[in-house]
Amino acid sequence: MTDRIRITEHAPGQERVLTPQALEFLLSLHDLAERRRRELRRLRRTRRAALADGATPTFLPETRHIRDDATWQVAPPAPGLEDRRVEITGPIERKMTINALNSGARVWLADCEDASSPTWENVIASQANLQDAIRGTIEFTSPQGKEYRVTAERTPTIVVRPRGWHLDERRILVDGEPMSASLVDFGLHMLHNADALIASGRGPYFYLPKLESHLEARLWNDVFVAAQDMLLIPRGTIRATVLIETISAAFEMEEILYELREHSSGLNAGRWDYLFSIIRAFRFRGPDFVLPDRSALTMTAPFMRAYTEQLVRACHRRGAHAIGGMAAFVPSAKDPEATQVALAQVAEDKRREAADGFDGSWVAHPGLVETAQAEFDAVLGDAPHQLGRSRDDVVPDEAALIDLSTTPGDITEAGLRLNVEVGIRYMEAWLRGQGAVAIHSLMEDAATAEISRSQVWQWIHVEARTVEGHTISRDRVKGIVRELSASFERFDGDRFDEAVTLFHEVALRPTYPAFFTLAGTERYLSPLAEETPIAA
Repeated sequence: MTDRIRITEHAPGQERVLTPQALEFLLSLHDLAERRRRELRRLRRTRRAALADGATPTFLPETRHIRDDATWQVAPPAPGLEDRRVEITGPIERKMTINALNSGARVWLADCEDASSPTWENVIASQANLQDAIRGTIEFTSPQGKEYRVTAERTPTIVVRPRGWHLDERRILVDGEPMSASLVDFGLHMLHNADALIASGRGPYFYLPKLESHLEARLWNDVFVAAQDMLLIPRGTIRATVLIETISAAFEMEEILYELREHSSGLNAGRWDYLFSIIRAFRFRGPDFVLPDRSALTMTAPFMRAYTEQLVRACHRRGAHAIGGMAAFVPSAKDPEATQVALAQVAEDKRREAADGFDGSWVAHPGLVETAQAEFDAVLGDAPHQLGRSRDDVVPDEAALIDLSTTPGDITEAGLRLNVEVGIRYMEAWLRGQGAVAIHSLMEDAATAEISRSQVWQWIHVEARTVEGHTISRDRVKGIVRELSASFERFDGDRFDEAVTLFHEVALRPTYPAFFTLAGTERYLSPLAEETPIAA
């Protein structure tokens, strides 16, 4: 049966990962899910077009019975997921894997998605590194001779984030067509590691990104059921936390929990992708839908408060964990004063989340674990979570979720330049295979780069003006690109030329690509890249 599958590239360790059994398993998942995945992608495009044409998102009338039924609950917390007060995120790169396992966090989000550039080498290496991490054999020696090993007595529970339903894996073809990247990441981890994880007292756990409807959660649930049945694992062993990081998903939070209920372990406030989704959804609207500088978009903005409070309410009403947003600061021993200021801001952010009822939160760097944990310890004490805190005081409010008009902050010249710089610098690193990149003491990933390029596109389209009085035009941004490009420090093997071209294509063209990662993968990281136009 595996003669239906063709692998178009080779990477070190591939034979260990893409075994005949693994390919058979992937093929079974493909046959189960591919037709519906394509239908759901068409539905996405239809809904996005409606929003762009002026439709207002609402709570779905056809699923009101699910929201109104107060009796159903998700499954109780799974082994290793009872206490999630601090979760660390990062790519499944060998050294960063070891650092995450030694970090002291309760959970490690092993990221195949926004913190990982989807080169074929990374796809294969991530799976090999997961196998070694789960079996306790992972180690690494740097080119400078520094050795890295797992020394922690208690390592975090591993939760893998596969790529989203919208992405294809163009290096694995089934009947001549690319496989779902989601199923590749999920299926390889599930096949190789589920039994070892269960034997360790934990289980195969996942974070599900970029969902745009409860129907997409239903497809994941069907995949989970089929995978467990094929591997002779009891149903409900798989657990999934869904990132609420699209505006449409924010209107279907309880429905998403319902579809996954025997496999659900909660929802996460994916703040950066959520902001990106809002900009993308309302990019054609008037001034009330134009947001200020990215640096001004804090979690205290009224529309973000509505989003997070409604998320905690939805989760705790159904017995599910609510996990807070990312702290992206990167501490630096070279600037202790700035680090102390930033750590105080991280502490304030986590203090607010814990007070709001969140059961845990994300950090992007091991140096933030202690700060975040202290704030959740102060609220949780010895309790593992806050599931008993129902937040009945929060009333679901459609209008509040999309009321951007009261967002404080300005569009500034510095904010415009920073968006351009971050967009290009991140894309350059991403093209070289780096998905998590420290820029100006912040850990940038694909989501933050999407915000940067999308704000630039929207500001050009609506002819926004900076607080200094300048209209943002395409020609003006082109000038900033040229100026910044001349200032970048070049090095052997850099990909700044391609990054500038990619930035032009996803931020400056009249058409708006839904994801720069999709456009960049098709153009630069695909085996058919030279034949493939940028997807609009």
